[in-house]
Amino acid sequence: MPRRRTQGTDDQPLLEVRGLRTWFPVRRGLMQKTVGHVRAVDGVNLVVRRGQTVGLVGESGCGKSTVGRTILRLVPATQGSVLFDGLDVFSLGRQELRRLRRRMQIIFQDPVGSLNPRQTIGRIIGEPIAAHGLAKGPALRQRVEELLRKVGLSPAYINRYPHEFSGGQRQRIGIARALALEPEFIVCDEPVSALDVSIQSQILNLLGDLQAELGLSYLFIAHNLAVVEHFCDRIAVMYLGKIVEEAQRRTLYRRPRHPYTQALLSAAPTPDPTQASSRIILPGEVPSPVNPPAGCAFHPRCPLTRTLAKQSLGRDGETVGITVGGQPAQVMARCVSETPPLLPIDGEADHCSACHYHDRVGATEA
Repeated sequence: MPRRRTQGTDDQPLLEVRGLRTWFPVRRGLMQKTVGHVRAVDGVNLVVRRGQTVGLVGESGCGKSTVGRTILRLVPATQGSVLFDGLDVFSLGRQELRRLRRRMQIIFQDPVGSLNPRQTIGRIIGEPIAAHGLAKGPALRQRVEELLRKVGLSPAYINRYPHEFSGGQRQRIGIARALALEPEFIVCDEPVSALDVSIQSQILNLLGDLQAELGLSYLFIAHNLAVVEHFCDRIAVMYLGKIVEEAQRRTLYRRPRHPYTQALLSAAPTPDPTQASSRIILPGEVPSPVNPPAGCAFHPRCPLTRTLAKQSLGRDGETVGITVGGQPAQVMARCVSETPPLLPIDGEADHCSACHYHDRVGATEA
């Protein structure tokens, strides 16, 4: 696992996301009339401080990657704002945005598809440097060779093509390209999910070393909870386009305060085969982001709201019947009618949960 870094101490956030929504239209018919929207990101607030790594986790399709791409304006936002070092990213003109690109970069998930197979790695890494007029000729080649050394590759590879490299080496090339403009903030969009486990550790150590050396800030998008636990300073958990819990790494793993987070942590494998499994199996399927459930989006699958409905809270008028996976179930009426906001938890500094009954979520061992 990667070596830990010292978290930045600057109280001013480098990146601040407020009320971010990214909806994609659903069109049908000959005239391609809009009949609905895919609510990929539906009201996300997030803060990344200097030198900090914030992890964004959740099931596939919950909107994690869309958040990262929207922050960088690779995908247009529907609503909300993104402030980077005080600059309103969404209000910047073309030239201003071009200058900001030097400070914000991305490492893509697919180390194969993100590299142009018809270009040498020297051209791939050097292209952004040349495009921004930072170097040319021998100086450009020297800069590319320095970047290759920095990510653990030989400068002799400069004239080779992507197909000549392994998956881990290709991801190192992608990291070198992200570093080419000397950014301050990098979106790491599942940078190790396509790699073998033995290579994942090498890439994570590289990212940690680069952060310590260059003072980088990361938004680390992942679904591997073991990776996030060891690599991130702070973690935000997403479900169906919304952040449902956010806390410091140790706090989240020791005491999750949302039933979805608890279910995710229970699914993480343990290295001890003799340890009894306490896996929480969620019923049903993830609802469609085109037509999300009313109230709390997690209530159709939530084991807590059904447990409470069977206990003392389930008095007349406090429960309602729903169907989960074709089977009838009783859940708390409040979960169906009221959308829980993401609010700080009393007595737990810097820990937020979007659950009406967060005080009923049981503790787990760290």
